[in-house]
Amino acid sequence: MKDLTEGNPFKLILFFSIPVFIGCVFQQLYSMVDTIIVGNTVNAAAFTGVGLTGAITFLVLGFVNGLTAGFSVRVAQRYGAHDGEGVRRAVAATYVLCIALTVVITAIAMPLAAPLLRLLNTPAEYFDYAYAYLLTVFGGIGALTLYNMAAGILRAVGDSRTPLYFLILASVLNIGLDFAFIVGCKMHYYGAGLATVLSQLLSGGACLIYMLKRYPELRVTKRDFALDWKLIFGHISVGLPMALQFSITAVGCMVQQTAINGLNEGYPGAVTAFTAASKIDAFAALSFASLGTALATYTGQNMGAGRIDRVKQGVRVGIVYTLVCAVVGFAFCTLLASPLMRLFINSEKNTDAVFGFDDVLGYGKQFLLIQSSFYLFLGAIHLYRNVLQGMGRSAITMVAGVLELGGRFLTAFVFVKLWEFTGMCFTNAAAWVAAALFLIVVYYVIIRHAGQERQKHRRWRRKRVHGSAA
Repeated sequence: MKDLTEGNPFKLILFFSIPVFIGCVFQQLYSMVDTIIVGNTVNAAAFTGVGLTGAITFLVLGFVNGLTAGFSVRVAQRYGAHDGEGVRRAVAATYVLCIALTVVITAIAMPLAAPLLRLLNTPAEYFDYAYAYLLTVFGGIGALTLYNMAAGILRAVGDSRTPLYFLILASVLNIGLDFAFIVGCKMHYYGAGLATVLSQLLSGGACLIYMLKRYPELRVTKRDFALDWKLIFGHISVGLPMALQFSITAVGCMVQQTAINGLNEGYPGAVTAFTAASKIDAFAALSFASLGTALATYTGQNMGAGRIDRVKQGVRVGIVYTLVCAVVGFAFCTLLASPLMRLFINSEKNTDAVFGFDDVLGYGKQFLLIQSSFYLFLGAIHLYRNVLQGMGRSAITMVAGVLELGGRFLTAFVFVKLWEFTGMCFTNAAAWVAAALFLIVVYYVIIRHAGQERQKHRRWRRKRVHGSAA
């Protein structure tokens, strides 16, 4: 376990975020390996079909991720307050809510797979591939929930390394199972989804078992499961806004995907280019996500300990890291665009494609150049959103999600109509700018008010002490 309420914030956040970043890299490898293997062993249509499900999977799985992340915030706050019983009860409530979450989300998501693909105006040549992949992944939502739950609890108490180890294990298993199912058993897109689900299940189960053996403090008893509606609603009050924020962002991505699918006839290969470039973009942006995870835990523990001064220090550290990550991400996307695009699309094998490989490459490079130019705003979103969530202000971040959604709606229906593919490339940029500016202003208003309240409380305590002494 790691106490983040003491010590140098710069070092604490750095060393906490590095394992999280490495874990994010391996987690991203799940979808990347699936699409790379499908794109190089099956055909371009299968690659695109599997890849364009990203917006829909983000809608559903992002909701799950948001809830489990919100549950872990409560655990972090109780741990920061050194409340052992509170930690165990928070963990017990997390177990109950995650089981209920798995049942409800699976029952809703699987029947909606086909309607959502139609809503996105998915081209007919990609539909069957995408539908089969979605059904497989949605059927394994419980496996994802299991890993996120265990990993979130461990990170909440300061252990960011253990989830990494089991995520590496899952990634290795995923790669091996991808080759076994896709190449060996000729299961193609079904195999890609099945490999992901099985590897997540094994990783999540192993992570939970290790957690219970390594940390006796996290072992719950029957008494800890006593029904406490205040505690359960406390979990939901933090987790649900985070989940809805992910879903709102996902709806924006679906609007974006619908727009690019509509360009398929006028710009042959644009959908495939967008699919591949989005994978590269997601990889480049992992540093922001890992920094956000570190700051959420850091803020949660320090708020639990009443250390607002350290929260401010953490934000200043986060700003420095965000600037560095934005520069590195821009260089990554612009300098390595061509070789990375070739990882996904085999120009020699995919001779059945109705578009030229050079066109796909050109579209992808254009998208990555514009996208990475606005990484500073994306980094600001992750920084301030996670700090606000760690402070227990998750509901406010939903407003930022709505602004982000509005930005994507505006550009999808206006910019794409005016400038077509180039306009589509600016959809994320507009969303990021709107959300980032809102979160920055809100954070500084809240932190200033919190500081003033803290000072008032200290003055009151001093008066009370002096009064008692008199």
